Amino acid sequence: MILKRLSILNYKNIAQADLELAPGINCFIGKNGEGKTNILDAIYFLSMCKSSTSNLDSNCIRHSEDVMMLQGNYEREDGNPEEISCGLKRGQKKIIRRGKKAYKRLAEHIGLIPLVVVSPADSGLISGGSEERRRFLDIVISQCEPPYIDALLKYNKALQQRNVLLKMEDHEPDPELLSILEETMAREGEFIYQRRQYYVEQLIPTFQRFYTIISSGSERVGLKYVSHCQRGPLLEIIQRDRHRDRAVGYSLHGIHKDELEMTLDGYPIKREGSQGQNKSYLIALKLSQFEFLQRTGSQTKPILILDDIFDKLDAVRVEQIVKMVSGENFGQIFITDTNRDHLDRILSSMPGENRLFHVHQGKFTL
Repeated sequence: MILKRLSILNYKNIAQADLELAPGINCFIGKNGEGKTNILDAIYFLSMCKSSTSNLDSNCIRHSEDVMMLQGNYEREDGNPEEISCGLKRGQKKIIRRGKKAYKRLAEHIGLIPLVVVSPADSGLISGGSEERRRFLDIVISQCEPPYIDALLKYNKALQQRNVLLKMEDHEPDPELLSILEETMAREGEFIYQRRQYYVEQLIPTFQRFYTIISSGSERVGLKYVSHCQRGPLLEIIQRDRHRDRAVGYSLHGIHKDELEMTLDGYPIKREGSQGQNKSYLIALKLSQFEFLQRTGSQTKPILILDDIFDKLDAVRVEQIVKMVSGENFGQIFITDTNRDHLDRILSSMPGENRLFHVHQGKFTL
């Protein structure tokens, strides 16, 4: 999938932009705070129906404005055009359209335009809590398996309702209602577990191969998926500790407690990794995510977004990453950096049509 043209109105600090984009690499250079990341976030919004940096849609509307609009004109690998647009007015629900038709359910759009983002925010995958790592799994699986999104929604709704009942202080919750909610959690949770388990198994060999290339084989990395579902039938596990859940006021067991253990040379990378090793780990993880999406889901090359990825990496690792993304396995790429040398090195190694934009105060010039 190629994004040929991007039109923006009042998105964060970008008042207005209308960019013709190259099918290869599109570089955005400028100082911090000028709008480089915002242009990438607009591309993310058109794929995922939300911002990658904010859970509140209204935060995407430019200050002092009431309306935000995005439009992307894409070309599929078979040459057919695809137009995706988004409109958002303060105090109202956003509207996403494919062509002229608005989606009734935004989940129907996820996966149409697969996308992978590598950004400084990825550091939370290592330093943050398990919720960050579950979100990483959910984002990629949702793009290639639409039923996964529905299962997540049903599970989370049942979990929320069960927690409300567990917190009741004036009387005991209805056991039949608890059972219904627990059955929903178990049914949807086991489906989610199976898909997460499959994804991690598929990811590990590719992830380790990418990391070996980036690090020139100097370290060994690992991934391990841990879930309550590995202890037996999830319904039995949830119901067995119902009295304990009631005592603490929330659900202690389920796929909302799943963990993705990340290791470097057999030890937790959170404790052992340097800044360069952590960043190499995350880049390898995201590039393996790219390869997984490419061979599943919509069977098209995802858009790859690399936001300020060269910071804290030594010259050898930067060179290895540049060689990889310059290969024929990758399609359209968007890169931001404050260092012109990095971008010139990338563009000099890339055949075909590429483009470099200068970014200043939300404005873009070639």
